[in-house]
Amino acid sequence: MRCPYCQADHDRVIDSRSAADGFSIRRRRECMDCSRRFTTYERMEETPLRVVKKDGSRVPFDRGQILKGILKACEKRPVSMEDLEKITAGIERRLTEMFDREVGSKYIGQLVMEEMKKLDQVAYVRFASVYREFKDVEQFVTELKPFLEGGSAYKS
Repeated sequence: MRCPYCQADHDRVIDSRSAADGFSIRRRRECMDCSRRFTTYERMEETPLRVVKKDGSRVPFDRGQILKGILKACEKRPVSMEDLEKITAGIERRLTEMFDREVGSKYIGQLVMEEMKKLDQVAYVRFASVYREFKDVEQFVTELKPFLEGGSAYKS
């Protein structure tokens, strides 16, 4: 491993442990030339998951896209970043467990909708309006009906 400070490739591992995500190993290293310390992460090489978009194009899976959409829907809502990270990690884990190579964007959207519904009603409706491309107020009303009829067990 090359030192990010002096570019030497003589280092020793000081500490090694599982990272918080459980899918990587965090290693604390010390450069033998300049004595500075740095952290590296080791991940297993995986077959990259590809997302099949509505138009049939294929793009590499990017968990950042999920997080970006959830963040937008949760803007100015009382939802912690930790909750959003957990949701994103959970969705990513489910996708990698269920699919080897490709997954449809529609399926990813459905998983996000399920999680948003459990997390925050307002954020759920915001996400649904973009994901399902609502064209008029009627579509909002249709989406809100389950919440309005008989109360909901979901957080708001």
